[in-house]
Amino acid sequence: MSSSPLILGLGGTPRNGSTTERCLRLALDHAQTLGCRTRLLCGPDLPRDIYEFDSGQRSPQAQNLIQAMREADGLILASPSYHGSMSGLLKNALDFAEDLRQDQRVYFQDRAVGCIVCAEGAQALGSTLMALRSVVHALRGWPTPYGAAVHTAVRPFDEQGRLVDESVRTACHTVAEEVVSFLRR
Repeated sequence: MSSSPLILGLGGTPRNGSTTERCLRLALDHAQTLGCRTRLLCGPDLPRDIYEFDSGQRSPQAQNLIQAMREADGLILASPSYHGSMSGLLKNALDFAEDLRQDQRVYFQDRAVGCIVCAEGAQALGSTLMALRSVVHALRGWPTPYGAAVHTAVRPFDEQGRLVDESVRTACHTVAEEVVSFLRR
């Protein structure tokens, strides 16, 4: 790990300016103020090709994602809740972590992973957060104790994209702080 750790943010929505993307940016911006480098991959940055085990060919987006996961010292995942779970876009991106299975640092081993979920319903928030944490465990990562559950029915951002609900800032900052805190131990 370099003197300035790299936090990779993966956002699971294809829509630019979505609540999910904005929340992820809040967390990554805060990680920068805490002395980390950050990288954001979401929407068009993520592979659209479906993960295929041991494929000899990876799209440029998949190659970029795999290399970014390999270099990351910590991660923050953000997803909308689609039918009670993470988006297919994010799940597919996480499937590409399988290409790290033979690395010296397997999958997300020894890395903290923060989770942010955005949904209109409380049940969807909880089930999606648990789904993200389960995948992080399967990838040998350390899900942070706090996961941000952003209730979008209260419209935390105004029409210009400005944050209007300070509790959302606090939640996203807490996720970033826990990832950074783990890195510094």
